[in-house]
Amino acid sequence: MKRMHWALVAVATVLPLAASTGTAVADTPAPAPSAACSYTPAVPADNFKGIPVFEPEEAAEPYRATLRTSQGRITFEALTDKAPCTTFSFRFLAEHDYFDRTHCHRLTTQRIYVLQCGDPTGTGSGGPGYSFPDENLTGATYPAGTVAMANAGPNTNGSQFFIVWKDTKLSPAYTPFGRVTAGMDVLQKIAAGGEDDQNSPGDGYPNLPVDIRHVKISTD
Repeated sequence: MKRMHWALVAVATVLPLAASTGTAVADTPAPAPSAACSYTPAVPADNFKGIPVFEPEEAAEPYRATLRTSQGRITFEALTDKAPCTTFSFRFLAEHDYFDRTHCHRLTTQRIYVLQCGDPTGTGSGGPGYSFPDENLTGATYPAGTVAMANAGPNTNGSQFFIVWKDTKLSPAYTPFGRVTAGMDVLQKIAAGGEDDQNSPGDGYPNLPVDIRHVKISTD
């Protein structure tokens, strides 16, 4: 059976087609910082782990996330000071093994240069059962090594995220919440392997399968 690797639906957390085709995506203003974050129940709920309850002190704690994948390890520093709602959610999901035994379902090699992961269904339309607002968008850029949230429009963040493997231009509509500190060589290897053009030329499933075995959170 042929696998679908992404779908643009109302509840999907994916890079919209507009980003893939180069069509402009409207800028989204960043919400004002607050002491609390709201995680709103949503469908779908794939591999449901509950809905996080925001804790400001824990959210402010710096951490590193290491993705142990079938192609090697990728580590990023979480921008807890700039995107606390997002980094708190990612940590919650990682510590509940949400990403374990999932795979990165999308690689783009034209126009935008990203590896997209975080969907247990592998279709591009899966989510954790909740959504939350955008953050850290004012002046956002996406150089190589950026880790950012995929979405289906403003304030539709869930579990899907992408890692930029080559400097790319996107509208500031995707919350940047991490910077790769190790594993750019792994990303380059994955990118060099190419993709199958299933979605469009330069956009499809990675030819080198990227299975996420575990995401480790380190606070030391």
